[in-house]
Amino acid sequence: MEIINKLSGAFWSTQIWLPPNTTWADIAPGSRPDVVHANYKDLIWPIPLAAVVMLVRYTLERFWISPIGKSLGIRSSRPKKAANVPILETAYAKSTRLDNKRLAPLSKQTDMSERQIERWWRLRRAQDKPSTLVKFCENTWRCIYYLYSFIFGVIVLWDKPWFWDVKSCWYGYPHQSISNDIWWYYMISMSFYWSLTGTQFFDVKRKDFWQMFIHHMVTLLLMSLSWVCNLHRVGSLVLVVHDCADIFLEAAKLTKYAKYQKLCDAIFAIFTVVWIVTRLGFYPRIIYSSSVEAPRILPMFPAYYIFNSLLLMLLVLHVIWTYMILKIVVDSLQKGLMSGDIRSSDSEDLTDSSENARLANGSARSKAKSNSGGGAGGAETTAIQRKSLNANNHTTESGGGAASAASQ
Repeated sequence: MEIINKLSGAFWSTQIWLPPNTTWADIAPGSRPDVVHANYKDLIWPIPLAAVVMLVRYTLERFWISPIGKSLGIRSSRPKKAANVPILETAYAKSTRLDNKRLAPLSKQTDMSERQIERWWRLRRAQDKPSTLVKFCENTWRCIYYLYSFIFGVIVLWDKPWFWDVKSCWYGYPHQSISNDIWWYYMISMSFYWSLTGTQFFDVKRKDFWQMFIHHMVTLLLMSLSWVCNLHRVGSLVLVVHDCADIFLEAAKLTKYAKYQKLCDAIFAIFTVVWIVTRLGFYPRIIYSSSVEAPRILPMFPAYYIFNSLLLMLLVLHVIWTYMILKIVVDSLQKGLMSGDIRSSDSEDLTDSSENARLANGSARSKAKSNSGGGAGGAETTAIQRKSLNANNHTTESGGGAASAASQ
């Protein structure tokens, strides 16, 4: 116990987390009659609030979003099941990817042709995928939340001086009061990320599953530390700037599932503009204030450099993600539409298309060898190669891989 206390004391050293000549007692609730400091004990509230958020989500999806999706004709049925082949099921459980090296041994073990195994594998993959209606419900819920969060954030911050002048984030620090509306804004935002951390294991599985899980945990960690260190002003600005673009991203995805392609393209264009304005316009203004203006107002301390370094790293990621988004826009303009699930594809979308291309190429080569002299064989090879090109085109057009980077 003594070791734990020593480690805790070393970690929460005032020399690291607070400005010079400031102690934790100085910013404890009730330490000053004119200031309402943040209470670290309040960080427990987002966890039960996350259960409320999940209940609200379930209610909306079950009784409102899902019926709307069905009325729009969005498919809720699952593809037909693959035949029960224990050997293939065992191989599939080990790895959902199928390459040419695994085909031959599986063919010998099951007395099935390679084409039959490929067909079974595709059915088995499709069986694991959620229906379009499930994805529509998930994206609609996120769109509703981001819309609410952005509007609520703007309302909360509208009368705050730091919303109009970022330098006000630093005046009087660390003795800055927490108002009730900022308290609720922080708690609800954290409860949403706690809910995402839990429901992510049951939602649509995406290729960036673990990246997003780490993202949610890091977001919660940063919000918690900014709360403890009374950096809620700059924290609230970062939150509202990041919520704005996500509204249009989720809206574009749900309109694609509803097969409103032109509307999807228009919303994605708006998303691109809003993303650039907020993430490469407003957000760098916050970075400038934290990097240039804050040192002129505050005495520096280690935690400041930690937080500012993380904000700068996020800006670098924004630049990379913007490049990827613009690539999607250029590809879409060349192809004439926004193909695939933008930003974050289902866990198997890209894998399916690229793997099908490899398998088709492999089948084409084997057919070409066995039927090199036959006209029918040559025709079949040409047809398979055409399918391979289509699969490769789908992979290129799909926005999943690149646009998944456009998460928070």
